[in-house]
Amino acid sequence: MILRAFLSSLVPGLLITGCTAPASYPSLLPRPAESQSLEEPAAAATTEASKPDPEVDAKIAETTRLLAERSAAFEAASSRAERLVTVAKGAAAGSEAWLNAHVALAEMDELRSSTADIAVTLDDLARERALSLASDYPPLTQAADQARAAIKAQAERISSLQGRLSPA
Repeated sequence: MILRAFLSSLVPGLLITGCTAPASYPSLLPRPAESQSLEEPAAAATTEASKPDPEVDAKIAETTRLLAERSAAFEAASSRAERLVTVAKGAAAGSEAWLNAHVALAEMDELRSSTADIAVTLDDLARERALSLASDYPPLTQAADQARAAIKAQAERISSLQGRLSPA
């Protein structure tokens, strides 16, 4: 009886396997497409120098002039704030000297913000060039880096002066 039960379950299984056609099953090894790298190819070094662009050069000259003006204004405001912070050092929060120093710091922050506008203008110009698929323009990159460096230096100067005042 056990043999009969065993054979009755084995025979249908053997019959079903006999119905399948012999086939070539795919290998479980990685396919060539699965083993290739999805990394971006290295950008080819451009040996061609960027051609001068008078329109961009004019905009760079204008923004560089504005950056110099605003940096000079920031330095003047920084000197004034330095004097006021020195007077307010140790003064109680809310005193007249403390308030004057904070007003001077706010003026410096406003000038730093106007310097940041220059960096935004230069970044917008670089973005427009990139969207038109134009190559990098080194004078533009240099001017944008110069503007970002000025913003960073100005922010650090403001922070150092604020740190010398007593907290509110």
